[in-house]
Amino acid sequence: MESYKQLKVWQRSIELVKEIYIITKEFPREELYGLVSQMRRAAVSIPSNIAEGYKRQGLGEYIRFLNIADASAAELETQIIISKDLYKNIDFIKTASLLEEVQKMLVVIIRKLNAKR
Repeated sequence: MESYKQLKVWQRSIELVKEIYIITKEFPREELYGLVSQMRRAAVSIPSNIAEGYKRQGLGEYIRFLNIADASAAELETQIIISKDLYKNIDFIKTASLLEEVQKMLVVIIRKLNAKR
């Protein structure tokens, strides 16, 4: 592949970022510098690290950045769990499903790349 933009996991993680921005607009104003900020940063970190790792030199660096993306996904997952408990009026089904898809893709890619080492 010529570009990280062609990676399905990067494309889906961009969709996740958009979904997080949409859903966090429904949060109370007092969460703007709390959960909203944390969730948006964690979400943006996922495709950002996929892209950065892809452009780095060497397989080890790429895997390292994919692991960082996966860790950011786990951070976002935790924040969604907390948000679900706090804001029962907000529907997190689509967001959680998209996040799970991205996490599964990352795990598969990391395993395949580790097998090539």
